[in-house]
Amino acid sequence: MTNQFKSTAIVLTGVVILFASSCKKDNNEAIKEGIQRSEIILTEMSGAAIEAHGDHFHGLTDLTAGTPVVIKFDENGKATANGHLHLEADAVYKLELKAWDHTGKEVQNQFIQNKSAADQFKAFLTGGNFILNKDSKTESGAIFQPREAAYADGTVVTGQYETTGVLTYLTIGQDNVGPTKEVSYVMRKLEQGLKAKITRSDWNHTDYASRFAGQDVLKLKFEVHVEKGHVH
Repeated sequence: MTNQFKSTAIVLTGVVILFASSCKKDNNEAIKEGIQRSEIILTEMSGAAIEAHGDHFHGLTDLTAGTPVVIKFDENGKATANGHLHLEADAVYKLELKAWDHTGKEVQNQFIQNKSAADQFKAFLTGGNFILNKDSKTESGAIFQPREAAYADGTVVTGQYETTGVLTYLTIGQDNVGPTKEVSYVMRKLEQGLKAKITRSDWNHTDYASRFAGQDVLKLKFEVHVEKGHVH
């Protein structure tokens, strides 16, 4: 090969590498959906009829809300406020996601805009090595139950396989009292058809990424310290 041809080949190779890097960056930006900051609003809920049962709750109606705690995250999913929580083991918490793009517009409803959009997304709560309520001998384990009743367009959500996790109910349970646990709230964009295979018991797998192919849109990291007594 002549020096001229070698030089041309090197230039073309560089162009290909730059083009591939640019595409990769663009794809990653698309996956992140332009989200610049996020919040998880955690509110203790109470009601006479509410109780844990297997992998879900009964009585999630006519609830009284306590004082909300807002966990704030930067664009990298790092907690910037209230990143260490003290939670009551038996309490039931409502967990709400909010997210904003670079223009300041709220975008969390994009995940549940309609059924077609929501079929691409599912929330997980990973880490903590929780004993799940369905595996607890005393029904004192953890539950993470996505609970949207309607999509953003007003269409009714009809069952556990359609829920996403922008709105979720959570309890940690007495079986998980102990040292501080590091957890991550993950909103994952799934490959087509996978959401219908995700059950209420699939939320805490450490290998969720290999089980459910796709890309993490959000991964919000924080800590929970679960205590037996009531937290004021």
